[in-house]
Amino acid sequence: MARKDALLRLHSRLVARRDALRKALNGDLESFRQFAALNVVGDNVDAAVDTANDEICSQLVEIESRELGQIEHALQRIVDGAYGRCEFCNAKIAEARLNALPYTNTCIDCQRENERQGQAFGAGADDPRWAKIYDKPSDDNDGDSDIRLSDFEMDMSETGR
Repeated sequence: MARKDALLRLHSRLVARRDALRKALNGDLESFRQFAALNVVGDNVDAAVDTANDEICSQLVEIESRELGQIEHALQRIVDGAYGRCEFCNAKIAEARLNALPYTNTCIDCQRENERQGQAFGAGADDPRWAKIYDKPSDDNDGDSDIRLSDFEMDMSETGR
């Protein structure tokens, strides 16, 4: 019964967080639309501040959207009966980890390995963004230390000299 109670408690937390994120994202997008409709820019400094604020808001929306996707995935795993098991090694995920991060889909060992390999948030090895990391030689000398600026010709006409 304790596991079922813990599962219900975690499900409630996931649903509450999902609903809060949906509300926040809806509000963020709506306020962004209202702000964009005004489109009142003073001087260059105001435009720069507005651009920086837009970038920060955009990044926050992206982070919240990613978290919402992870929560939706965790809720689906509950429905499928796979919640609490690592998607990589199928081992049980520690209850303390689930309490700290209810939408996690990896055990701590697999998460550490994923992060070590540059696969944060469970990105797969077939993800093209990580292809360079996997193709990189495993030895410590990657050849960058052999590069010297004097090896490159510089076109002085481009630098104005």
